[in-house]
Amino acid sequence: MLKLFPPHFNRQIWSAKNSIIFALFIKGRVPQLNLKEVMVKIRLARRGRKKLAMYDVVVADARSPRDGRFIEKIGTYNPLTVPATIELNDEKAFKWLMNGAQPSDTVKAVLSYRGIMLKKHLQIGVIKGAMTQEQADSKLQDWLKSKTATIDAKRDKLSQSKETIAKARKEAESKVREARAEAIRKKAQVVEAAAAAPQPAEGETPAAEAQEAQA
Repeated sequence: MLKLFPPHFNRQIWSAKNSIIFALFIKGRVPQLNLKEVMVKIRLARRGRKKLAMYDVVVADARSPRDGRFIEKIGTYNPLTVPATIELNDEKAFKWLMNGAQPSDTVKAVLSYRGIMLKKHLQIGVIKGAMTQEQADSKLQDWLKSKTATIDAKRDKLSQSKETIAKARKEAESKVREARAEAIRKKAQVVEAAAAAPQPAEGETPAAEAQEAQA
């Protein structure tokens, strides 16, 4: 008969819970360990004041709280600027990705924006023999040049848009000032005309009042 328990096993010192777990283990029914609970993640850690939040890009244990302890800080992310400001150590981020660290959704978008996710994809292709290192580097450089041109064009467009808005605002303010000055000038003319009109002498009755009195 197959012995399910080791020779030194003592049933009396096991609790009911441990007995159930051991029995499930023997039958192969113990659930597999969730790797997400022990893996390393690349995520954002919040800092800054209310409504002026900035974020650190950190490498941390997935079990630690969002703004808790972390293994290493590899950059910063400021979404308040247009476009968002990203300062990142690309080499460290790439190293952690290749070692199996999993980025959060936001960090994954940041890494894609910087071309690090593409670099990882190309490097895996090199490891599998699908391409050479030179080919991977060439593809990455071509992508970076195209991305840089797109970002520069967007910044130029935003700059021109800001200048256009500022110019339109100045023109509107100038028109308001001119209209206000014209209204003041007309009011002053009315006051001057009223002051220049001849006033009847004391004891004289205006002609219109005299006619009404005779009637």
